[in-house]
Amino acid sequence: MRLTSFTDYGLRMLMRMASAPQTAFSTADLAQEFGLSRNHLSKIMQQLVRGGIVETRRGGGGGAVLRQDPANIRLGDVVRVLEEGQALVACFEAGGGECSITGCCRLKSRLRRAEARFLDDLNESTLADMLAREHGGMTRSPAIRCAGR
Repeated sequence: MRLTSFTDYGLRMLMRMASAPQTAFSTADLAQEFGLSRNHLSKIMQQLVRGGIVETRRGGGGGAVLRQDPANIRLGDVVRVLEEGQALVACFEAGGGECSITGCCRLKSRLRRAEARFLDDLNESTLADMLAREHGGMTRSPAIRCAGR
């Protein structure tokens, strides 16, 4: 299974936000920190807002903040939100794709179970679990690799 870069960067953004939950993050600041397009991160942020994970505030001191404590945000739920509309295989797409063995294929049910188990396993961890424990919390941006990890 492979997650999209959209989900990868969404998880990184959330980890960064969880490292300073009282801080409102602008998309421009996050884009600069991660060295990514502001437009791309804006799309990710919009999906996180639609999914109820993040809320945005306008004006001075505005930006994006987590809607819940990081300990209450399950990774599988985040991946579901960010991977919405991304079918694992073509036959999972709306309309079922073009498959000549649909009537006799047993792979589809296996893949659905595997996908569900993958997300269930991710749901055993929260965003708070992903924060570095050095000095009581994340000491640097997740955009920078932690030594030895």
